[in-house]
Amino acid sequence: MKEEIKFKKERREVARFMRRLYLQSLTTTSGGNISVRLPDDLVAITPSGTDKGRMKWKEVGIMNLLGENLTPDLKPSMEFALHLGIYKRNSMVGAVVHAHPLFATSFTATKCRINTSLTAEARAICGNPKFVPYAVMGSRELAEIVGEEAAEADVMLLENHGILTTGPTLLSAFDKIEVLENAARMTLIVELTGKKRMLSNSRLREIDRLFR
Repeated sequence: MKEEIKFKKERREVARFMRRLYLQSLTTTSGGNISVRLPDDLVAITPSGTDKGRMKWKEVGIMNLLGENLTPDLKPSMEFALHLGIYKRNSMVGAVVHAHPLFATSFTATKCRINTSLTAEARAICGNPKFVPYAVMGSRELAEIVGEEAAEADVMLLENHGILTTGPTLLSAFDKIEVLENAARMTLIVELTGKKRMLSNSRLREIDRLFR
């Protein structure tokens, strides 16, 4: 079977979740990228220069972990090395979502942290997000930095860039980026009121033990 018609189900899901990212205002027309791990050390990954709000499954490419493009008629995301590096370093990762949600991304350009200790849901799903130092988007340096952090972190704030989440499934990775955006909005609201009430340390430890 030709590579371009293999893994239709998985590629359809990648395209669907990319459209969902756009519809939820979690990324822009040209921004963001998604990938999922496939059998035999292959990866389905979104292309470069494509309308993210109208993406079709045939536009989702296939690469191997060596970086070879098995769908040469499609240009893979400029961040493909970042995605491949994560899969190489963490065998538990089944999907990667990188996007630029407005509120969460705003925190990548400040010295403030998104407070995921305001609600049990945010703590359970996002834990304590990792802040990743700046490197030029699409660069080997960024891929190396993120790849190393991905061995431990599943929610990352890329300095002056955007958000990256990983998970065993595409749904779990998407859920983290959506919940993180809500946590970022909640952080701003709570700080504006000046009446912050966080979960206690004992409650945070309980959540971490049960869910993280």
